Amino acid sequence: MSEMNSSNEYDYVIIGAGSAGAILANRLSEDKNMRVLLLEYGGSDASIFVRMPTALSIPMNSATYNWGFESEPEPYLNNRRMNCPRGKVIGGSSSINGMVYVRGHPRDIDSWQESGADGWNYANCLPYFKKLENHRVVDSEYAGRDGPVDISAGNGMKNPLYQAFVEAGVEAGYAETADYNGYQQEGFGPKYMNVADGIRASTGYSYLRPVRHRGNLQIVKKALAQRLILENKKAKGVECQVGGQTRSYFARREVIVAAGAIGSPQLLQVSGIGAKTTLAAAGIETLHELPGVGENLQDHLEFNFQYRCKQPITLNGQLDLLSKGRIGVRWLLCRDGLGSTNHFESCGFIRSQAGVQWPDIQYHFLPGAISYDGRSAFKGHGFQVHVGHNRPTSRGFVRATSGDILNAPKIQFNYLQTETDKQGFRDALRLTREIMSQPAMDAYREEVISPRDDVISDEQIDDFVASAVDSAYHPCGTCRMGNDDLAVVDAELRVRGVANLRVVDASVFPSIPNGNLNAPTMMLAERAADLIKGRPMLEPFDAPYYTDPQWQTRQR
Repeated sequence: MSEMNSSNEYDYVIIGAGSAGAILANRLSEDKNMRVLLLEYGGSDASIFVRMPTALSIPMNSATYNWGFESEPEPYLNNRRMNCPRGKVIGGSSSINGMVYVRGHPRDIDSWQESGADGWNYANCLPYFKKLENHRVVDSEYAGRDGPVDISAGNGMKNPLYQAFVEAGVEAGYAETADYNGYQQEGFGPKYMNVADGIRASTGYSYLRPVRHRGNLQIVKKALAQRLILENKKAKGVECQVGGQTRSYFARREVIVAAGAIGSPQLLQVSGIGAKTTLAAAGIETLHELPGVGENLQDHLEFNFQYRCKQPITLNGQLDLLSKGRIGVRWLLCRDGLGSTNHFESCGFIRSQAGVQWPDIQYHFLPGAISYDGRSAFKGHGFQVHVGHNRPTSRGFVRATSGDILNAPKIQFNYLQTETDKQGFRDALRLTREIMSQPAMDAYREEVISPRDDVISDEQIDDFVASAVDSAYHPCGTCRMGNDDLAVVDAELRVRGVANLRVVDASVFPSIPNGNLNAPTMMLAERAADLIKGRPMLEPFDAPYYTDPQWQTRQR
C-alpha cells in the first residue's frame, strides 16, 4: 500500500461515476478549494451506442459497459437466474438504462421519512428534483427548467399507437394526466425521458462532460476499487487497481461510495464492514459490524402484454439492417428520428385495488413486440405494454463471496416471495387485459401473443408470471438509510459507526419508489451534495398532489 502524499491525497474520493457519483463530482468540485477524485472501473461513454437513445440494448448487453451480474436461482420464479445489468462506464447505469424519467409518487418519498430517514420527504426532495431538470415539455411549478439534465418527450407520440393506449386507459375509466411527475401521477399520458437534443442525457453527459477540465477535479477511468482503507473505524481512503498496479488514494475529508445497489454493499463487505456471519462465510475479517449491509434488496419485475398489430406501423418493421442503417445515418446527421427516442413515449400509473392509496402498477407502452433487452423480436408487426406491480414486499440480499471484489457477490432477490406480490401481478394482468380490450385499440389490436386468453385463474396467472417476468433493472435498498439497528447509513448518508464514510446511490433507498430509479437517484445525489458541503438545504416546497378521494372504496 502506498503512503499518503500530495499526489494521492484529495479532499473527497468518490468511488463510482454513475447516476450519483458523477453528480457529486460536479457539485463538490464547484468549490475550487476542494480537490476531488472520481474513480470509475469502466471507460469512456463517448460511444455512439451509448449516446444514441434507440441503441440502448447494445451497451446493456455488452461486457464493455455492463458488470453482467445475475441472481442466484430465484425460488419463486421456477429457479430462474435473473439478469441484473449494472453500468461499468462513465455515467454508470445512466449510460446503459432505458432513459425513462420517473420521480416516483410523492408518497413513496414521504414513506422514507416515515421509516426513519429524517428529512427525506417529498417537500424537501422536490426542490432537488427541480434543480437537476431542464424540462423541455412541461412548464409548471412542479418541473425544473434550468438544470443540467434535459427531459424531453422523444418524437412526441407520432406513432398513433401511443395515443391509442392513452385513450384505452381513459375508456377503461382511468384519468388522463399530462405530467405524472407533477400534481397527478395516477392516470395515462405521455412518458418523458432524459434525452438532450437526441442524445442520451446520462449523468456523464449532463454533469461530467461540462466540467471535466476543472483543475481541481481528477477523473480516473479503469480504476477498480478493491477495498476501503480503514483505521480505527475511520475511512482514510481506497485501494485500487489501475493499469495493473495497486494504488492507494486518500481523503482528507470523506470517502464517498457511489457504486450502486450491488457494488456499494459488496465494497463495504470486502472492506470488513457488514454482518459477521456474511463476512466470516466469505473469509473476510470483520472490522466494523453492521448487519444491514447487503440486506433489504428490492427490485421491480415486469412482463410484456403483447399483441399482433393489424397495421404495418410498428417498430418490428424497422429491424432489418437497411432500416437500422437509415435510422442511424439520420441520427448521425440530424440527431432526430427513431434514433433519438427510447420508444417508451406513453405510459400509465394505476392502483391495483380499492384500498391502495397511490399507484402501485406502472405501464410502459412500446409500439413494437420486442424483448426489453432487445435480443429477440416477434416476427411480424406487433406492440406491447410492459406492466409491473411496483411496490414489492419481498426482500433479498447481496453478499460478498470472498475478499476479491472481482468475485461476483451472491445476489438473491426473492422475487414474488410474498402473497401480496403475487396478488399484485394477478391484479396487473387482469386490469391490463381489460384496458387493452377497449375500443381505442380496435383499429390496431389483432390476436394476443402473450399472455394467452386462457390464462385466467390465479394458478394460471401465477404460473405465467413465474415463467415470463423479467427484472426491470431497478435494484435498490442494500445500504438502507434510517435510525434502527439494521440501517446502514443515517439520514445524512453517513455510514453508521465509521467516520468520514458515506454511501450515496440507490442502495440507501429505504423502499423502492413506484417508477424507474434514475431520477430519484439523481435527486438523492443533488441533495447529498448540499449535505456533504454543509450548505443550507433548498427551501422545502410543500406542493399539493393528487390522491383519489375515494381510494379506500374504489380502484379507479
